[in-house]
Amino acid sequence: MPKNSKAVKRELDDDVKESVKDLLSNEDACDDSFKKTSLIIANHEVEQKESDVEEGGSDIEAEEERPAWNSKLQYILAQVGFSVGLGNVWRFPYLCQKNGGGAYLIPYLILLILIGIPLFFLELAVGQRIRRGSIGVWNYISPRLGGIGFASCVVCFFVALYYNVIISWSFFYFSQSFQQPLPWHECPLIKNKTFTYVEPECEKSSATTYYWYRKTLDISDNINEGGGVNWKMTLSLLASWILVCLAMIKGIKSSGKVMYFSSLFPYLVLICFLVRALFLEGSMVGIRHMFTPKLEIMLEPKVWRDAATQVFFALGLGFGGVIAFSSYNKRDNNCHFDAVLVSLINFLTSVLATLVVFAVLGFKANIMNNKCVSANMERILDLRGTSINESMIPQHMNLTQVTAEEYQQLYEAINGFHGSGFQELGLESCNIEKELNKVVEGTGLAFIAFTEAMTHFPASPFWSVMFFLMLVNLGLGSMFGTIEGILTPLMDTCKIRKELLTVGVCVLAFCIGIIFVQRSGNYYVTMFDDYSATLPLLMVVILENVAVAWVYGTDKFFEDLKDMLGFTPYRCYYYLWKYITPNLLLILMAASFIQMIMTPTSYNAWIREEGKVKELRYPPWAIVICISLVIMAIMPVPVVFLLRYFNIIKDNSSLSSVSYKKGRIIKESPPPGDDDDTSLIRGTTPSALPLGDIIYSKQSGGGGPDADHVPNGHCTVGYLMVDMQDVPESDL
Repeated sequence: MPKNSKAVKRELDDDVKESVKDLLSNEDACDDSFKKTSLIIANHEVEQKESDVEEGGSDIEAEEERPAWNSKLQYILAQVGFSVGLGNVWRFPYLCQKNGGGAYLIPYLILLILIGIPLFFLELAVGQRIRRGSIGVWNYISPRLGGIGFASCVVCFFVALYYNVIISWSFFYFSQSFQQPLPWHECPLIKNKTFTYVEPECEKSSATTYYWYRKTLDISDNINEGGGVNWKMTLSLLASWILVCLAMIKGIKSSGKVMYFSSLFPYLVLICFLVRALFLEGSMVGIRHMFTPKLEIMLEPKVWRDAATQVFFALGLGFGGVIAFSSYNKRDNNCHFDAVLVSLINFLTSVLATLVVFAVLGFKANIMNNKCVSANMERILDLRGTSINESMIPQHMNLTQVTAEEYQQLYEAINGFHGSGFQELGLESCNIEKELNKVVEGTGLAFIAFTEAMTHFPASPFWSVMFFLMLVNLGLGSMFGTIEGILTPLMDTCKIRKELLTVGVCVLAFCIGIIFVQRSGNYYVTMFDDYSATLPLLMVVILENVAVAWVYGTDKFFEDLKDMLGFTPYRCYYYLWKYITPNLLLILMAASFIQMIMTPTSYNAWIREEGKVKELRYPPWAIVICISLVIMAIMPVPVVFLLRYFNIIKDNSSLSSVSYKKGRIIKESPPPGDDDDTSLIRGTTPSALPLGDIIYSKQSGGGGPDADHVPNGHCTVGYLMVDMQDVPESDL
């Protein structure tokens, strides 16, 4: 570009919109004759500081750039760490076992394509394009639907409260794993003056179950009995929040580096566990049990509902973490590739975790089955010659060394001989498939079933340390995304220092989280898990889909994606976003709502005297809390809509439009007839534009120094540029 005289001015005929940062960065790249300008906007006051580079003046710092990922790998690991969490290890295997084994993968993949990837792509795209957290993004799209972002923050906060408690449990087990034998290896003995006996509560259950409920949680018999604070868990929870705070206090600059370990280490552990488990007896039986398809179960609606729910939560949709992470990307990043890649990694991780879980549980089931055979053979030898005669025993069978298959033959032979009187013998059928069908989900899988299996591993402390360190890392990866879904929107809205906001959120969450570490705290964890996220998140994601596809418009959104990505996305996304995905989400929400109404509000309580779990109904006050959690999570949506609709609040500075022409402030009136809810990225109304949007427009006369505010209170600043040759708008 040839140099232009500073005395010659040229007006631009076309209107171009850019962010403040884009303008300033493009100024730096232009000819030396440009003047460096710093724009500070606060309380409708605009301060311009100029310095001429050619005249030797010092450059004034431009507006602080938004933080960015150090590398694409760091960003992908952050998204993978957020989406891949504890649910991949203890929820997906349970659903796979319950809903037809390998057949469950078919509906899961179908719904991943129809719901998961399109919505994940949508959240990545709006976050990357608008470069704001969830509050700023949905205010930007439609101020009346701005409550979506606030609802996401509320849900994120609720989830963070109890999710970090689960991480603290893993921390506690990790700290207790450096012992040989493991402390949950066997039931404790109680000694008195006369004799020694096994702890009755442990004897009625099992060593791992007793350690979980009594030693770890010290749980009360029901939710009405608070029982005081469990100080071991309180210290573990404090350690968890300190770790989260330290990792997040510097934003993505600190959390991004932590992601290299927290995201990759779980895969190393899972692969090590899989290799080790494959050499254990019974592991292949467990894997075969997992992949044996039960196709008839696929016709049941609950299978598809479970698959849709798992897809929905596996990718972290609606939390705001996906939007927050993508907002730190470059505008031209290929977020479609990211959406497909992360979704595929998430699915493969679930399959890998399921292989590990069933291989280990197959080993455990084989041990339990052998114990069952031994116990029943002792019973048969005691009854031999009385209730059981020699004619019932096959001649080739050696009763001192009976395999599981031989015992099953003997069991069936004795059963056929005695008929109705067989039950009086007290014999049990020992079947490894029956043991595998006892697979449990959630905390029961991680802290009871899996820990019991590891007690039979050679070098069990090593494997226990690795397993619980993996759980800590999986949990922390998800926590980073959840906390980012709170911090980024609040920072964009309130302009609070990152350090102060991070510490404040973590301290507040820890103080509230004390209710989860009292003796009845596990019941509150279940309550929050069941009621604070499911329905509210479904509503949030449905509104996100509607806001983009119907309020803003799918056609306009496609144009924005083409401008951002450099290519037009596949046309199938048009129909998915506009018709298929929202309808599937509405069906899922209706099914979840019906299930919530039809299912009694109950929880599983540990009864100490009986040594087992018993289902109890929530008391009335707890039901009120359950309902309140749902209402509080979704309340911001109607509140913001009504406040906007009745003009009780108007667009504040975070949504104000700013027009720049270099040299002086001018007044610019909004075009008549524009709808306030129809602008996203190319919107033309001032109220729909975010802080820092700039309009280069042709200068009109009459703009004097007193014309520094438009009637609605929004700042508009004219930015008159030096004379220059015609250049494409994209170069600006």
